[in-house]
Amino acid sequence: MQYLLRLFNLKEEELLLRISDGLKNKILREEIFTNKIKLSDLKKIDKIFNKGLHYYLDPLDSVESKEASIFFRKQNFNTDLNLGARKIVNFFEEEKISLSAISKLSELNTARKLPVFTTNDIPGEAAALVREYLYPAFNSNMKEFLKALISKLAEHNILVFEFVETWNKIEKANIDGFYLSPNVIVLKRQQKSFRREIFTLAHELGHYLLEEEEIEKLEYQSIITESPNSIERWCNDFAYYFLIGEFDNSLQKITAANRENDYAHELIDTIKNETHLSRLALYTRLLIMRKLSPKDYSVIKQDEESKAWERELAEKKKRELDKARGIKIEGRAPKPIKSPLLIKTIQLAFLEGVINEVEFCRRLEIKPQNMAAYLQ
Repeated sequence: MQYLLRLFNLKEEELLLRISDGLKNKILREEIFTNKIKLSDLKKIDKIFNKGLHYYLDPLDSVESKEASIFFRKQNFNTDLNLGARKIVNFFEEEKISLSAISKLSELNTARKLPVFTTNDIPGEAAALVREYLYPAFNSNMKEFLKALISKLAEHNILVFEFVETWNKIEKANIDGFYLSPNVIVLKRQQKSFRREIFTLAHELGHYLLEEEEIEKLEYQSIITESPNSIERWCNDFAYYFLIGEFDNSLQKITAANRENDYAHELIDTIKNETHLSRLALYTRLLIMRKLSPKDYSVIKQDEESKAWERELAEKKKRELDKARGIKIEGRAPKPIKSPLLIKTIQLAFLEGVINEVEFCRRLEIKPQNMAAYLQ
């Protein structure tokens, strides 16, 4: 219990409040932090940590180690992580450790193929070099482009996971993505647009190239207002150059973006559509280049945020109206994109006898009758 509290950065008082929520008689500390505990209380605790009851019956003590969790390797992150975020990170860290063991038993070579960079390297030059290996054929369909980029990374032994949170989840993870050493990147599915998710992947790829672990919520424009550290600045710049490619030349040719030329609106939209960089990301770059005034940037930023807020409000009102009318919301939660490297790892492990059919189906989230499609 103490190990889990430290792992998830929870205080005893907060845990007691969470498991007592809705109860007339609150659960007391002496009922929980003891050698004997009611099964009903233990089930309430596991609703918080999602470890399974077998976890608490393990006679071996959990050991705090740098190998066990990024939360023991690193204390401070760019985002003040909520419990939802920490649970997501812990889940994928355990997946990473498990898959690493499976890879070794299956004798699958997952060695690093790309060079390691430092913040002393020019991010634009690093992006140009890496782009030759990793940038896929451009696709105007952003989801397909994201899948192709994930596949390119898989070819270079970089494993990308995507997790999906439904709109009605109570405690959503307050992160966009993270990088876990040595080769795992995790992305949050962005339901409204894959544009943000693509940028997050490029940013976390920067962390991989620097070998600097991080968990974060990305706000591209925050590099102006919050003066991030050199690592975050490098990863933001790398992501920009990696995604914009040759279209950076077009942005460089702009002498100024102001009311007189409609803030180069047409060119910005063209570059946006050809690179999947957001309009705000491009205007942020113009601000960095001092081709857009801080005052005009503030107006553009507020306008973009206002449009996003209005879209979100409209969607919320529609859900509430549908609920009031008794209209059932159809459809299942979207399925996460699976990296070809994950599929390859599980395929080989099954064929080598390292895992059985049940584990094969669980790992790939498929039904037994669909196994053949993954073994061709």
